[in-house]
Amino acid sequence: MVEQFLERPVGAQRFTPRRCGRAGLAVHTYSAMGLVLEGKGAFEQSGRFRLQPGDVYLVPAGMRHRLLEVDELDAWGVRFNPPCFASTDVGRLFAPFDRARAGGSAVVSIPAARRPFLATLCSELAAETSDAIAQRSLLSLILTEVSRAAGVGAPAHVTGSLAGDALRFIERNCLGPISLADVAKAVHRSPAHVSSVVRRSTGTSVKGWIIAGRLAEASSRLMHSDDSVEAIADRVGYADPTHFIRLFRRTYGVTPAAWRSRVQGLPHP
Repeated sequence: MVEQFLERPVGAQRFTPRRCGRAGLAVHTYSAMGLVLEGKGAFEQSGRFRLQPGDVYLVPAGMRHRLLEVDELDAWGVRFNPPCFASTDVGRLFAPFDRARAGGSAVVSIPAARRPFLATLCSELAAETSDAIAQRSLLSLILTEVSRAAGVGAPAHVTGSLAGDALRFIERNCLGPISLADVAKAVHRSPAHVSSVVRRSTGTSVKGWIIAGRLAEASSRLMHSDDSVEAIADRVGYADPTHFIRLFRRTYGVTPAAWRSRVQGLPHP
């Protein structure tokens, strides 16, 4: 079973040195960042970057990455599912991740005077597991600190790799009725070419990325609302609730109703 930290649309967790050892290249369906508190190391993602206290390393969804040469590294990790926030005020703060995905620096140095505040925000986000508004506000504050340190102003179009552009479009549009053809049209390539490039770059198909984004939003609504499973299915793009339930169970291992009961601490009906 996937641990609940990774199931939630947003969260934070403290990573101690023994949990940050060298690992193989990884790729996530969510975006993440790490705030280095102590120690040092290296970070590999379309290049190699040195890490030291005060650095934030950015991991856009779909980017292959890993930590290297870790030496007593202690960090806060923050993760979030972009489709759950793209249409909110948080969406305007994605620019540092878009630039990292497009080949820009994946490491941002936080000014020394702001580091304690950012660490406190991460701690507060880790402790906040039930209030969606509080979680969104904390994530917004965290990304604002990163954006300011990165010198990123208003969001602008970012020209990057084909796979990155396709994922960016999916993150912002997957809750609507989109398909591979729509993604291909948005990036001005043929569906077959986009399908091949995205799978080769990320290990997941375009359809898989659309499903991941929709299920992330569905899990958020299951956790934070009383909407029926049928209503949530329709909201995330599935007119057939049975098909939605099948996809959810394939990903999370249980039905939407059972998952909701578990995360809300209720007995499963």
